[in-house]
Amino acid sequence: MKYAAALPIILLAFPSAALGQPAQIDPAKIIVTGAGLPLPPGTPAYGSVVIDRDRLLNSASGRIENILGDVAGFQQFRRSDSRSANPSAQGATLRALGGNASSRTLVLLDGVPMADPFFGYIPFSALVPDRLSVVRVTRGGGVGPFGAGAVAGTIELASATRDQLPVFAASALYGSRDATELSASFSPDLGGGLVSLSGRWDRGDGFHTVPEDQRGAATVPAAYDGWSANLRAAAPLSATSEVQFRATIFRDERTLRFRGADSVSEGQDASIRYVSRGRWQLDALAYVQARNFSNIVISSSPPFRKSLDQRNTPSTGLGGKIELRPPVGGGHMLRVGADSRLSSGDMFEDAYNAMTGLASAHRHAGGKQVTAGLFAEDDWTLGDLVLTGGVRADRWTIRDGFFRAAGLGAADNRFPDRSGWEVSGRAGALYRISDAVALRGAAYTGFRLPTLNELYRPFVIASAASMVTTRANPALENEKLKGVEAGIDLAPMPNVRLAATAFYNRLDNAVGNVTISSTVTGGRAIVVRERQNIDRIVAKGVELTASADAGAFRLSASYAYSHSRVHAPGEDFDGLSPAQSPRHAASATLAWRRAQGPELSATMRYVSKQYEDDLQSDVLPDALTVDAVARFPIGHGATIIARGENLLDERVVTRNAGGSIDLGTPRTLWLGLMVTG
Repeated sequence: MKYAAALPIILLAFPSAALGQPAQIDPAKIIVTGAGLPLPPGTPAYGSVVIDRDRLLNSASGRIENILGDVAGFQQFRRSDSRSANPSAQGATLRALGGNASSRTLVLLDGVPMADPFFGYIPFSALVPDRLSVVRVTRGGGVGPFGAGAVAGTIELASATRDQLPVFAASALYGSRDATELSASFSPDLGGGLVSLSGRWDRGDGFHTVPEDQRGAATVPAAYDGWSANLRAAAPLSATSEVQFRATIFRDERTLRFRGADSVSEGQDASIRYVSRGRWQLDALAYVQARNFSNIVISSSPPFRKSLDQRNTPSTGLGGKIELRPPVGGGHMLRVGADSRLSSGDMFEDAYNAMTGLASAHRHAGGKQVTAGLFAEDDWTLGDLVLTGGVRADRWTIRDGFFRAAGLGAADNRFPDRSGWEVSGRAGALYRISDAVALRGAAYTGFRLPTLNELYRPFVIASAASMVTTRANPALENEKLKGVEAGIDLAPMPNVRLAATAFYNRLDNAVGNVTISSTVTGGRAIVVRERQNIDRIVAKGVELTASADAGAFRLSASYAYSHSRVHAPGEDFDGLSPAQSPRHAASATLAWRRAQGPELSATMRYVSKQYEDDLQSDVLPDALTVDAVARFPIGHGATIIARGENLLDERVVTRNAGGSIDLGTPRTLWLGLMVTG
């Protein structure tokens, strides 16, 4: 481990905390918060980690997926961020439960699931940090609303509240390689309610993801150009209730590796929510999502022509939930409710002969999924002891699945509908021995349906060195998780918080890309893989987090050790680490801030080596990166901002397919101005 000397045994991070505070209700006064219901008292039993607004506003990249890296153990399928990754590969997971382009972690924005209905990836470029109030990350299986997808944990993003939003804010930054980032928001008072309109546009000529010794005539930098706009509103209905509305539209264009290898992801999301904070508390939510994705694949060998055009992948997500908290008394907080999600999508793509430029096949695939669940959870406070437990029962359906192809590989397949029930639950305990020491423990189960992409869409990745074909599998079964954990929270001094968690998670029927055959033809590796249910992945390890404040200084850090192994008797990868799963991950941020004065912060992140594939034939070396941010107020609401990403210009390998390598963000510098009023 080449950075072992630079890596303290622990880098420590954010303490467990609540995502939001209960509103203080004055019957004579109407209060609009724009937030959901307060968190149940048993929440800390599951070891949540919080990223606060100050950190969200002070990151070197300004991208939420990089900020989430503050929580050691968070990972995407690739190490790239949303400027140089293929959008369809940006799944989120936790605790080294195996690389998969689909998310094993449930990502929620104001209670709404964010995963793409077809692919399962997260549209990170549309989740702008300065629109958020706080992020809470809970590692381990979840129950509660929409718990059907939380096999590796839950990431809850909450929009900024009324008191956190200036009436007007705008910023403009210019960065390396002709990059620009422009954002603005307008959040005036509107009667007794809240309204906020915001937007961001960023673009850049990009950097070469391909190493210099592998570049060819068609190789180009990873240019990107994306924008998003967001409207939020909240209006009071009474002294204890309000209605909230959110609408987001976004479009993200990227070019990866080769000239003409362009991808576009776009979406239109809307949700409406009713929150009542009276004696009978109620949270009712409904949402709709319309998403699309297109992608062109260019052959990596002359004459560098289009080999695949994923020209259209429209998908729709519909859903809602109702959560009721009746006043049962006796130290109990009871939550009961129901939720449902419908995902549907189609894939239209054309394959081309890269030598002749002629179309060789036309493919169309798609299907629908429905989950409908009932849940109940109770938190019982007994002095210094809090007991919490919940259960879900989900009815799931996979239907109308098909795959049709004309031309090469002609097919007309319809797959049988499937349905069933899944019951999952969790239980935890939190015991506060004193103001300085708290013990916690939890056990949980969970499940995830395979995505429409995993079920029905095959794909090919071709380069001069290799051609990797991955088959779909319409017979994939649900992933199922069982896990336990135990932890301790310490506050040895008023401004110091430490936490440690030991965990054991077992993921049965884990969906993975399994190598079926591998041959060499004409000096080129020909690999065939298929999405299959792996017997199980077992991940166990330790997570350490802490924060400390000393005057104007604040240190926050985290470390995760994850020993993850695949159990697949009879397979070549039995006993190996899952793909894309590092054993060590760490992050530390040191910040200095003077009241009404300048702010400085520096962040170090480390990730140990991991493997690209199930057979551990292609390694991604370990990497250490350093970022920094500086803010200098100059009066009249204006602030100069300087940001630096990967200041040491570390070579971060993000993909290695038979020696064909992609690299992550090199040293990138930004300078800009922010104005608030």
